[in-house]
Amino acid sequence: MPRDKTIEPRQMANGKLSVLRKHPIFRDLDAEAFEQLGRYAKSATLKRGATIFSKGDPGNSLIAVISGTVKISISSPDGRNAILNLIGPGEIFGEVAVLDGQARTADAIANSNCEIFVIDRREFLPFVKSQPALAMKFIELLCTRLRWTSDQVEQVILQDLPGRLASALIRLTERHKATQGGRAIAITQQEISEMVGMSRESINKQLRAWASRNWVRLEHGAIVVLDAGPLQEIAGSGTEGP
Repeated sequence: MPRDKTIEPRQMANGKLSVLRKHPIFRDLDAEAFEQLGRYAKSATLKRGATIFSKGDPGNSLIAVISGTVKISISSPDGRNAILNLIGPGEIFGEVAVLDGQARTADAIANSNCEIFVIDRREFLPFVKSQPALAMKFIELLCTRLRWTSDQVEQVILQDLPGRLASALIRLTERHKATQGGRAIAITQQEISEMVGMSRESINKQLRAWASRNWVRLEHGAIVVLDAGPLQEIAGSGTEGP
């Protein structure tokens, strides 16, 4: 964990436990079990750019995002980066290494100022064993992650730039509720280029083409989806027609 974190007193963290309660993994826990889980959850605040863990680190904690965004990424020796996922409020990460006891498979970095809950593996595993239904929910979560990863691999192999970009935008907007002005995605063009494996210049050109058709609107540090229909068609076909 980064040195610039601050651990809050328990009374300050209690009000944020509702984030955990709303997660599909934990929402069916009875009151006593959830209270026990809450005693394990340590609240921390992080500055943007802080490293939560690095690839190869011991998988000794499960982490939930209270506010802000966490970037899950990998990098190559020559400095290239690939974003695997963006974790937002109410989501958890780090469950694979926590469950199998192996090393972390990617880097986790605070993509903005954020707050997180950290649950130590030494306390979490006995808790899961005491809650059989919880173990089944984690199996379902891991299956969801696997399907999502398979979709990503398929997109990289089979889709061209418009298909990859449209798929990424649709996937990201599914996490946001529709608003009157569209669905805003807090992501930079550099970040989305690292997510789909294309240059920032190519991403910018494609987004501007879609902006001219009023499918998206480009804002500083964000992309607003105005018309998801055409993007869904492109994502479904894997390419943009003539």
